Amino acid sequence: MLAKDIREMTETDINARIAELERERFNLRIASGTRTLDDPLRLRVIRRDVARLKTVLREKIIGIAEAQEGQPPRVRARHVTGRRGRKAATAINRAKRSKRA
Repeated sequence: MLAKDIREMTETDINARIAELERERFNLRIASGTRTLDDPLRLRVIRRDVARLKTVLREKIIGIAEAQEGQPPRVRARHVTGRRGRKAATAINRAKRSKRA
């Protein structure tokens, strides 16, 4: 289930889908205790779908989607990889801390 599809749903539809998935998850957890499941990864998929549904529901409640439409995209920080990059980043941080003290 994609987030864009969830955003098109109403709050009551989202709540109904959450309840349905929680019921299915409960049944699968009970069944996994007594026998092996045909699709054990279904538990993970359900858990992630519920989290995605709850996130979009929370966005709708507090109105995040409308507020973010006019904002420019955020700039990501540079990801330091490799031994030399980490050493340089650590040295820079050490120098910044010594200047503050």
